[in-house]
Amino acid sequence: MDFLNSVVGTINDFLWTYIIIVVLVGCGLWFTFSTGLVQLRALPEMVRLLAGDLGRRPSGRKAISSFQAFCVSTASRVGVGNIAGVAIAIVTGGPGAVFWMWVIAFIGTATGFVESTLAQIYKIPRGHGLFHGGPAYYIQNALGQPTVAKLFAVLISVTFGLIYVSVQANTIALSMEKAFGIETWVMGVVLAVLAGAVIFGGIHRVASLSAFLVPIMAGIYLLIALIIIILHMDAVPAMFALILHDAFSPQAAVGGGIGTAVLTGIRRGLFSNEAGEGSIPNAAATANVTHPVKQGLVQAFGVYVDTWIVCSATAFIVLLTGQYTIGGDTTGIALAQDSLASVFGPWASSLLAVLIFLFAFSSVVGNYYYGEINIHFITENTKPALFAYRLAVVAMVFFGCVAAFGLVWNLADLFMAMICLTNLYAIARLAPIARIALADYFAQKAAGKNPVFDPSIMPDQHGIMGWDEAQLRAQKH
Repeated sequence: MDFLNSVVGTINDFLWTYIIIVVLVGCGLWFTFSTGLVQLRALPEMVRLLAGDLGRRPSGRKAISSFQAFCVSTASRVGVGNIAGVAIAIVTGGPGAVFWMWVIAFIGTATGFVESTLAQIYKIPRGHGLFHGGPAYYIQNALGQPTVAKLFAVLISVTFGLIYVSVQANTIALSMEKAFGIETWVMGVVLAVLAGAVIFGGIHRVASLSAFLVPIMAGIYLLIALIIIILHMDAVPAMFALILHDAFSPQAAVGGGIGTAVLTGIRRGLFSNEAGEGSIPNAAATANVTHPVKQGLVQAFGVYVDTWIVCSATAFIVLLTGQYTIGGDTTGIALAQDSLASVFGPWASSLLAVLIFLFAFSSVVGNYYYGEINIHFITENTKPALFAYRLAVVAMVFFGCVAAFGLVWNLADLFMAMICLTNLYAIARLAPIARIALADYFAQKAAGKNPVFDPSIMPDQHGIMGWDEAQLRAQKH
């Protein structure tokens, strides 16, 4: 295992240093400027759309609302990356890594908008108001590259349903061991049983569970962070000064200075917010909306929620309590638990263990969901394939609980790099389509209309299959 971990780590260093950071940031900047800074000028519309969809039931017997789709994607985003991942970033890259997490989130919001809007445009109707879609679908149907599409479908099924699931499970097991002394293999058995009970229940149980858990767990965690900020209010200005200073300081991090701070911040930021990975579009495509841009904006807002709010909460907890040591042995979820315990006492470690269970378990569920969508793409004989895939997910939940901490995170970085490159290639080519949809949306808004998508505005309607039925249903509704 040590040899495997070393090999994977070496590959990651090359990919992230010389390829991923250039492609990810370059594409994000292009999307930012080509959409006219959509992440800023459309921010009020993002909030309005999300708030307006609360409690709305879309037409269609089983249709998934915009808010439900947002919650499923947020369940995947908001997980151990927001807590353990941020703690790892600070220990590895110094406080300056937090700044670079913020930067990649700002840039990534434009990327998230483009990929989710494309997923909506090229979604596939399934009947009863249901849709599915994502990168595999727009790669095949819009770009006409079925081989690349199947490659992506396999990569995301493995990355999210298997590799990322093991990361979530690993964090749960370590937090429970530290808080309650539960052996990791015991937690593995318990978690595998629970995960199996949910994922074998199907997509609608996934959507319902996510919509219920996400607001509760996020609210509790953010409240804890707010209390710590209030208790350390006098130290807040110095904390921000430290973050900004170390973001550009050659001595900001272990083993590489500013470069380590930047790369660590981007890695952990991307793992958390998933902008550009091609995961969020799978959830975005399921929403029943009148215009693709609506869900594109809602999902783009999720990047802000994930990084600027939830990740920042963890960063503030760790930095204000001062429990971290750059390059130290205490990292990940253990550091977060120690930080809370230093303020509230030992019981806080147990509370965080329960919260991380909710965060991570909802991510397990959300990650499986992306795999299920792509299994439908890979094969038409879905029943045996889904059964085998669900068993594999359950097995990886157990593996993650007993595997080494470093190995599961390094594997996550490796597969994250591969799906990023595949998806960014596709959305870079299809970005003009998203820009046309964006211009149409705001033109209809300016005319006082509730925007309804008409595929005829596109220069090429090839691959657009889910909108005739959707328009009729929306107008009737």
